[in-house]
Amino acid sequence: MAEQTITIDGKEYAVDKFSDEAKNQLASLRATDQEIARLQTQTAIAQTARNAYARALAELLPKDDA
Repeated sequence: MAEQTITIDGKEYAVDKFSDEAKNQLASLRATDQEIARLQTQTAIAQTARNAYARALAELLPKDDA
């Protein structure tokens, strides 16, 4: 099996040579990255819904016949 590596600040590291504490920090970093990606997706969904509501409201506003 190929050695798992990770690049941090432009330098490649072999993950199997990390201390347990470093592996735990890496796992936390990866989990945090996943949560940020999930939140960004949720934000995009909410923004899309907001835009749709704003367009629907604009269609319901009285028209200015001036």
